[in-house]
Amino acid sequence: MTEHPTSHEGRKAMAARPQERTRPRQETAAAAAAPAAAVAVPAPAPAPGGGSGGGQNGADGAARREGERLRFVGAATRRIARGLDLDEIVLGLCRATVPTFSDAILVYLRDPLPVGDERPAEPFVLRLRRTDRLRLTDLEGEELVLVPDPDPTPAAELCEVRSGSALAEVLRGVRPVPGDSAAARAALPELLGPGHPVPGGQRAILAPLRGRRRVIGAAVFLRRPERAGFEPNDLLVAAQLATHTALGIDKAVLYGREAYIADELQRTMLPDSLPQPTGVRLASRYLPAAETARVGGDWYDAIPLPGSRVALVVGDVMGHSMTSAAIMGQLRTTAQTLAGLDLPPQEVLHHLDEQAQRLGENRMATCMYAVYDPVSHRITIANAGHPPPILLHLGGRAEVLRVPPGAPIGVGGVDFEAVELDAPAGATLLLYTDGLVESRLRDVWTGIEQLRERLAATAQLTGPDHSPPLEALCDDVLDMLGPGDRDDDIALLAARFDGIAPSDVAYWFLEPEDAAPGRARRLARRALARWDLEELTDSVELLISEVVTNAVRYAERPVTLRLLRTDVLRCEVGDDSPQLPRQRRARDTDESGRGLFLVNRLARRWGATRLSGGKVVWFELATR
Repeated sequence: MTEHPTSHEGRKAMAARPQERTRPRQETAAAAAAPAAAVAVPAPAPAPGGGSGGGQNGADGAARREGERLRFVGAATRRIARGLDLDEIVLGLCRATVPTFSDAILVYLRDPLPVGDERPAEPFVLRLRRTDRLRLTDLEGEELVLVPDPDPTPAAELCEVRSGSALAEVLRGVRPVPGDSAAARAALPELLGPGHPVPGGQRAILAPLRGRRRVIGAAVFLRRPERAGFEPNDLLVAAQLATHTALGIDKAVLYGREAYIADELQRTMLPDSLPQPTGVRLASRYLPAAETARVGGDWYDAIPLPGSRVALVVGDVMGHSMTSAAIMGQLRTTAQTLAGLDLPPQEVLHHLDEQAQRLGENRMATCMYAVYDPVSHRITIANAGHPPPILLHLGGRAEVLRVPPGAPIGVGGVDFEAVELDAPAGATLLLYTDGLVESRLRDVWTGIEQLRERLAATAQLTGPDHSPPLEALCDDVLDMLGPGDRDDDIALLAARFDGIAPSDVAYWFLEPEDAAPGRARRLARRALARWDLEELTDSVELLISEVVTNAVRYAERPVTLRLLRTDVLRCEVGDDSPQLPRQRRARDTDESGRGLFLVNRLARRWGATRLSGGKVVWFELATR
């Protein structure tokens, strides 16, 4: 029997392999148990430019290392470029370089970071933004794995870069410098701070981070002694990484500033809070088309009007840009001004149309303008190319209101038509923009029908005698949106009509004569007695006497007096004089001019509103 010529050598090799397999683990474990340097950890893989990691000499080995280096730079820059904000970009740099290129990295950024052409703040301070290090640990029953190092920060948190210092000169030079150079040996201790040692030799690279106009930070790449040092070509790798990171940070800071400005613009264009006028409860929602595009032209508003009425407005300027938001702000301001003049809804839309044409060509928008009167339980609506409102009745029936569609604002030469409809107590009116009902997956009328069905289904849950909670109703409406339904901004305004019962309203006409104030006091006293509010009699008589006296002085036609009892007592006095009263300080010798001073001191709130045919002066007193 002939023995295989390699069997003896094979048995020797097999006997030796277990020892060879365990030797790296023992050496690595010993290295992990040894005291670690302050800023470096062992790396599990050779660097893309490591001189001794290739295991091959000559031109083939150099070409292979160069190819690995290029592939690494391409992958690392792509990872850095994926970041959208500052933290993502810095994290991308750290994760791309540790442990492939270095065993540790320190990233310093200017504090505060300058934005665009903004002049940098003085003094020049660098703050440690992030440090990534990896260490080897032995988990029972498993191979050695890499885990984040929980050790304290291996460098100073802050570093002030003094003019003329070694660090300032390195940063001014822009190019990365190796750790064994004279410039790096002087600059690194200044950057890291006292008590933080730096690996010697070619085991550190200091790379300035230069944006489009100025240095915005620095990155320090470090390797442990067990690993091959950096090669000259690794300086080019560090330069590429630093350049891509700095430009990405520059863009992220600019984008962050623009997003902040856009968000502030959008926020200021919309009401901070909705008023709570008598006889109606309001709720609203606004959703941008996407988190990365927070500026749009959708808006909503609720404007208190004389006579306890309220104007409800929802509009949508075409486009998604800062220009759309600016036009929206101008139209919203115009609508508020026109509402203060108490113009009919169709007239408000007509003037908005003229304003849009004055703003320039193609300044188009849709708008729905409605006025609710809680005393008459009626609502007047005019439409300018906007999706129709939906009225949810108390019994659960949801009705798409038949409102003439009209043409969008900005078309010009088009008349708008208003309709007057019943607004029963307990009903809910929903005004919205087309982003709620229209998307790539459905047309607008399909979306309106789905919205109507959703409102009816929600109302069925609360029963026929109770209206669904207003805030919960708005949330439930938005829940109908699917993943592909957010193509446009969404503005939503919901109004719950409570109304004012006829028994809580008292209304009279007073002739403009000297006896009018006395008659007004007597009528108010009887109404307060009927409402069990006798404790307010003295205050109400005094204030009514002052306001009616002022109205009679300038009126030519009968003066109106109205009392409304809700959670407060509201008194309204109207006359045909357009001149609004102004509070002023009366002199000691004056015989008049103190009426509004008394109103201001005794009333909970008061105000005056000019109407097309005169004005209304009102005040409120707390009933509890």
